[in-house]
This record gives sequence, C-alpha cells and structure tokens, in this order.
Amino acid sequence: MTSVEERRPRALFAGASRRWVRLLPWGVAFVLCVALLPTTIIVLTADYGLNGGVASALAVAQAAPLLLAVVRPLQAWYVVFAADLAGALALLTVDFPDRLLWPFPPMEIVGYVGLCLALGLRERRRTLLLVWLATAAANVTLGFFAPHGSGARELLLTILGGATLLLAGALRERSEVQRRLAEQETISEAERGRRTLLEERARIARELHDVVAHHMSVITVQADTAEYRLDRLPQDVREEFTTIAATARESLGEMRRLLGVLRNEDAHGELVPQPGLAQIGQLVEATSRTGGPVEFTPCEAEVPEAVGLSAYRIVQEALANVVRHAPGAATHVSLSVSRSDEDRGGERDEDRGGERDEDRGGERLTVLVVNEPPPEPPAAPLEASGTGHGLVGMRERVRLVGGTLDAGPLPAGGFRVAAQLPLTEKDFT
Repeated sequence: MTSVEERRPRALFAGASRRWVRLLPWGVAFVLCVALLPTTIIVLTADYGLNGGVASALAVAQAAPLLLAVVRPLQAWYVVFAADLAGALALLTVDFPDRLLWPFPPMEIVGYVGLCLALGLRERRRTLLLVWLATAAANVTLGFFAPHGSGARELLLTILGGATLLLAGALRERSEVQRRLAEQETISEAERGRRTLLEERARIARELHDVVAHHMSVITVQADTAEYRLDRLPQDVREEFTTIAATARESLGEMRRLLGVLRNEDAHGELVPQPGLAQIGQLVEATSRTGGPVEFTPCEAEVPEAVGLSAYRIVQEALANVVRHAPGAATHVSLSVSRSDEDRGGERDEDRGGERDEDRGGERLTVLVVNEPPPEPPAAPLEASGTGHGLVGMRERVRLVGGTLDAGPLPAGGFRVAAQLPLTEKDFT
C-alpha cells in the first residue's frame, strides 16, 4: 500500500507548509485554462479564419491539459505539443494576414510557457533539454513552410520556452539542494547526539574500571589468603576459594582487555585515582575562585565508590555550565543523605520511563546544584560551541546507578540540577 502511494504523482508544491502555496499551482492552471480556452477559439476563428469546430477542438486540446500539468506536466506536454503542431498545420489551410504570428499564435505561446514552468519545477535536467530540443526542432522545421516567410518572431516559442525551462529548472534544483542540506543537518544533529552519548558512556566505563578493579582485587586477595587466615578449612572449601581467586583474576584480565578497546589516543589522566565525595569540596573551592561565589553543604556519609564518582562528575558538569553560561552567579551546592520515602517520592523520573521513587526503598544521596541569574548578562558565552556532554553525561551517570535526575531553568532565572542516587544494593537492581 505504501509503495503504491509513493508512486502516485503529487501536485506541484504539495509538500509546502502553507495552504495557499499548495493551492497556487491549481489556481494558476485554472486561470490559464479559463482565459485561454475562449480566447483561442475567438482568435482562431475571427482573426485567422479557421473553422469554428476545428478551432474549438484545438482550443480544448491546448488549454485543458494545463490542469493536468499540475500533477503530470510531462504527459500534459505531449498533448499540448501535439495540439500546437496540429494547429500550425491547420492554419496552413486558411489565408490569414501576414501580420499575424505563425506557426504558434500568442495564446498558444502563453499556455506553452505556463506548461514549461510546470515542467521545469518537476522534471529532471535531461528531460527539460529533450523538451526544448523537440520544441526548437519543430519550430525550425515549420519555419520552412511559413506562408509569409520566416523571421525571428517565429522563434518566439523556442526562446521563451527555453528561458522558462532554464529558470524553473534552476529554481527546482536550488530547492532540492536546500531540502537535502536540511535533511543532512537533521541527520548530522542526530548522529552528533548519538556520538556524544557513546563517547560519554565510554568515558564512564573507563572511569568505573578502577572502581570495579579494586573490588575484584579485594576478592582475589581474600580468596587467595583464606586458607592462611582461616584454620581447619576442608579441602573442598580450599578448592572453592582457589577457584574463586582464579575466576576473579580472569575477570580482571578481561576487564583490562575491555578497557583497551574503550581507550583512545585522546584519553588522558585515566591512571589517577577516581574522585569521590571527598574531592567535591576542592572542586567547589576552585570554582569559587574563578567563576563566582559558591556555597557548599558537604556530606560525610560513606557511599559506594560508583555513587561518589557519579556525584562528583554531576557537580563538576553543573559548575562548568555555571561558569560557561552564568559567570559570576551565586551558586549553592549541597549533598545530603535521606530515605526516598521522605523525598518527593511521587515525582516521575524522566530518565527511568516514569518509575516512581516511592517504589524504591533505601537511602539515597541527594546532589543539588542551584545557581542564580548572573549579575550581568554575558555578552557571549565563554565557549562558542559546547561539547554536548553536560546533560548527557549527567543522565548517563544517574542511569548507571539507578537514580533520578531533574535539571532545568528556574522561573525566576538561573538553573537547577537535582540528582538522587541510591546507596543501598537493593536500589541498584
């Protein structure tokens, strides 16, 4: 069904957003048809002396297809071109004054130019060239049979038709280029967003390598030393610990190989210890020295390493956005631990498809970064174009630990970033 609809010809300007533009070709075709039909009959009978019946048939064949040209201009051209040739031959059978134009009277030229306009807006360049060559060949050939001699005015149809085809074709190609550029920009924007997301996920995976590797190393050491730390272990238990240690070492090797795949030449500083809650104070202090006053409410709670790393990166991205877009604005950063049933449990989590927090028990770390409007609107952002990693990175880090994120502008100005990160193992599932 879809393929049939795709093959069905569409009217000129059918894809226009405005209704009057879509109706414009039909209006022009209707006006030409209504104006040329009686005019052709009157001129051919009264001025050229052609028989009324023949003049009427020629008028219908030359004017009516202009309505078809809105949808099928090439098929309409076949009919009109044949009718114009037939009209030129019919005029050879009558005696008309030499002041009158032949082989194509003025009303035929007007209709043909309108038809060429429709052709140029629809057909390809090769088709337009063939149409013009056919018109020129017919015009020149008929010139050899001119009853009153041939001149430059007899080539008026070829000249005007060619100019119209050229102009309309150029307009169509320009419109096509603009449409393709718009489509390419849309595709490029989607690809850019997808690339940003993948890069951020790879960066998160590299950073979490140290966290997971630390836990795996602890498992390996505990399993290897169990037989020395614990007395009277049965042989089967010792073998089990040995198997656990071997599996942990193998997992560490696989993780290192995976990290090698995620690593790239632009990644630096990945061997340093990953930051956590303890380093957020240093981050806030550095920002307050360069970006504006920052008030900090710390939290001394023990949190999982992945949660601490995610909290640090969220605060880092939020403060970076303040420096970029609201330099000098007063900012408040707070960290707190609370139970989810005491927070806004009924709010929807846009990053988890609408799952409610009240359905997830346990403690959560709340990360809140709020900045006021800047004292003076910045003349221009500090960075002409951002990397696009800011909110994308925040969402991915929140999603990683199964938390929620609420980020957006405030009614009175400024911006607010609020993230809730679960601390209990149950909330990670």
